[in-house]
Amino acid sequence: MLESWSGRALAAQPTKTVDPAAGSRKHRLVVLLADMVPGARMVRVSRHQPSKTWPSPYARAYDERGQLIPLSRAQRLTAARWVIRAHREVNWDEAYDLDLTTGGLRPAAEAHALADGGR
Repeated sequence: MLESWSGRALAAQPTKTVDPAAGSRKHRLVVLLADMVPGARMVRVSRHQPSKTWPSPYARAYDERGQLIPLSRAQRLTAARWVIRAHREVNWDEAYDLDLTTGGLRPAAEAHALADGGR
């Protein structure tokens, strides 16, 4: 058992769990999305569904290998709305990727450029 400077044994500390209610709004969003879509590493969000010409919130989830994770219509809409509302400062005319491990948001076109070797 560990000892403190006073020579007394330290009590075991309970393990800390991630509380969705704690932290910043964007951190809570990442925690809730990771819980809603188990195994997801990245969520791509846009205001335009690929098969539609009118604006409609849309999200896709990908695992750590870049494989698409199937989402229900409700999950796609909810995830997209949450991300769009949490990042009001972003121009949503293009798609963005939300990394669920770091919480970083970047344009999807930038992710494609990195995957193509920066072309």
